[in-house]
Amino acid sequence: MIQFFRRFFESKLGVGFTLGFLALIAVAFAGGDISGSGGFGAFSSGSKIASVGDEKITATQLESQLRRVLDQQRRDNQRLTIKDFLANDGLERVLSRMIDSKATLQWGEDHGIHIGNRLIDSEIASSPQVQGPDGKVDRLLYQRVLSERGMTDGQFRQSVSEQLMERQLLGSTTIGLKMPRKIVQRYATVVTEQRKGTIVLLPPAAFAPATKPSEAEIQAWYNGHKADYQLPERRTVRYATYTDAVIKDLPPPTDAELAARYNAGKAKYAATDKRKLSQLILPTEAAAKQILADLGTGKTLEASARAKGLAVASLGSLTKEAYALQSSADGANAVFAAANGKVVGPFKAPLGWLVVRVDGRETIVGKSLEQARPELVKELTDLKRQNAIIEFSTRIEDEFVGGASLTDVAKELGLEIVETPALTIDGAVYGQDGATAPAVLASVLPTAFQMDGPGSPQLAQIKPGKLFMVFDVGKLTPASPPPLADIRERVTEDARIAKGAKAAEEAARKLKAQIEKGVPVEAAVASLGVSLPPVDRVDMNRQQMQQMGQKVSRPLLVLFATPRGKVTLMQGPRQRGWYVVTVTEATPGRIAENDERLKGLSGSLQESQSGEFAEQMSAAFRGEVGSSRNEDNFKKLQSRLAGGN
Repeated sequence: MIQFFRRFFESKLGVGFTLGFLALIAVAFAGGDISGSGGFGAFSSGSKIASVGDEKITATQLESQLRRVLDQQRRDNQRLTIKDFLANDGLERVLSRMIDSKATLQWGEDHGIHIGNRLIDSEIASSPQVQGPDGKVDRLLYQRVLSERGMTDGQFRQSVSEQLMERQLLGSTTIGLKMPRKIVQRYATVVTEQRKGTIVLLPPAAFAPATKPSEAEIQAWYNGHKADYQLPERRTVRYATYTDAVIKDLPPPTDAELAARYNAGKAKYAATDKRKLSQLILPTEAAAKQILADLGTGKTLEASARAKGLAVASLGSLTKEAYALQSSADGANAVFAAANGKVVGPFKAPLGWLVVRVDGRETIVGKSLEQARPELVKELTDLKRQNAIIEFSTRIEDEFVGGASLTDVAKELGLEIVETPALTIDGAVYGQDGATAPAVLASVLPTAFQMDGPGSPQLAQIKPGKLFMVFDVGKLTPASPPPLADIRERVTEDARIAKGAKAAEEAARKLKAQIEKGVPVEAAVASLGVSLPPVDRVDMNRQQMQQMGQKVSRPLLVLFATPRGKVTLMQGPRQRGWYVVTVTEATPGRIAENDERLKGLSGSLQESQSGEFAEQMSAAFRGEVGSSRNEDNFKKLQSRLAGGN
């Protein structure tokens, strides 16, 4: 069969068919790009999520950035799932950050501020992640960084240029910023404010009818809320791992290589002679000589300096050349000729007249090539192994690009392929409470859920230079709601509770009206004739609430945001009912002008104000450059990431 298709595509008819099919694909891509929603008008990875000036942000770019941010946050919280991240407006925050970065870069370039390639190169070269043993950028290490971040060289350099532009334009928001003490004290009284009030919960179950909904009502509820019952997308992952042990017969470093590396890092092996110095700077030679006279009477350098309102500076350990740069050649010669504890001077320097004490000496014996040979051999051997494993992995990636399957590569390497149970995007095993994917898959699972499906094997680095993985999607089950018959009992109860939610809202409005007329809360609750949870009476200050951190309930936040004597209605999340929040007392806090807490609060407010200034500047950049968002595509991407269709 394969030979038949091969002969067909090599024939004149087959060539014409192929060219026509490619033209159809090109038209489809062009149409998708123009409309901003890929693939014949449907939502795709190339769909436009936002525009910033003349640049667009696609679904792929936004999702890739979200994955990178999520990976960074998982270093501090390994249990963080993509659903948790999305539930806390993670996608919104990532998109806003991308828009601001691009708008800032474009605004700067439009106004003559240019981030040159040499500056970008310098910024990249300063990262230890890309530096080889000689301190210079190692091409293979740089490629590894790009691979770990899932970025091309162009994308990475673009992100660096955006960061550099933001540093130049927004870094000034902290300069000279000082919060007036009266504002800090006034804010402190708000923080220590004491509030009293009540919170009444009206759960839907208390108002739901005892009878079950009709069949039509059940069906209507199911049809209108299928997304609530959506089963997440599930995928199995087929994978195999290998280590740097696949590199055999690694040639040892040659004498020429060892000599070249030794010469490249000659400063590292050279002998060094340093002095630990303490220095006093005087305005005149006469003042410096007076210090020396004091030392002759038995005073210490520090005591003599204090008596004249001066201070001795500790310079740490310096080489002769380094000290000569900040003093003079004659001064450096005198200092390095002096014994430990000796005071030298005075001598003229750019900043004044110097008196210097030698506190100690640090001498490091240099190493010849032969003496440094063992560590040079280890360094070069490690580097050769790193380069060899990267080149080996690159060949595997080339095989995948050439059409090789995961099975082909695993067979070639003698690896055993393992297939996981069905997994959800957060790494949980579907249908097995508490079961999770193997830990080795943690870094590749997000990529596996971005792949179109089986037949697109990839290679990933699990432990830099040590552990690698080849993987592919096995079986893919799209997200979809289960049939009504499978969840009828749950849907029936949800439809019944929904009726109770409407009745609870009506009761909440009635309760609010009675409390506003002056009816005591307990009496107003009793008038509803329904058994409700006890009234929650609150008596606390803002500091106590803030100390609760993420455990603060939304009704409590509403209580501290409601004016005294007012009543607020609030709907609880996920049909948890309605809350009626009443504030009976709001007593401003008192704090003394010399309270130590004001210092820390002042710093926090200055940091907050600096952030607000930066946000205002970013908003101004966005406004001048111009930006827009495709909310429909944004919601589709968010739904897909959360496990929707």
